Amino acid sequence: MTENSSSKKCQSILIVEDDAGIRDVLRYALELEGYKVVVAINGQDGLEQLAKMQSPCLILLDLMMPVMNGWQFMERLGHDMVLATIPVILITAFSEQGKELKSKGIIKKPIDLEIFLQAVKKWCNPD
Repeated sequence: MTENSSSKKCQSILIVEDDAGIRDVLRYALELEGYKVVVAINGQDGLEQLAKMQSPCLILLDLMMPVMNGWQFMERLGHDMVLATIPVILITAFSEQGKELKSKGIIKKPIDLEIFLQAVKKWCNPD
């Protein structure tokens, strides 16, 4: 954990990703940076996790998932005035399909960890 990580305004991040390997790598990378990470295996699970946790500084969202996909998850977020204010970055192999969603960015799979961590720091380490 870096020295200034304890002074971050918000340190919690929700990862909504059905692929266990990707989910684990992202969680591990973020935890090494000092973030508190909550994971969900699909959109429905993501909504359930949001109900249990303090509002995260960022949601990292896959689009193609079973049960509730990323588009459905974003639609549900949009119906809640509080949840709709949480920044969402899409993590997807289908970057063109995600452009119509109101996200704060798209990170294309396979994920470049340096670009990924820079994007997270933009939302979770406000200057």
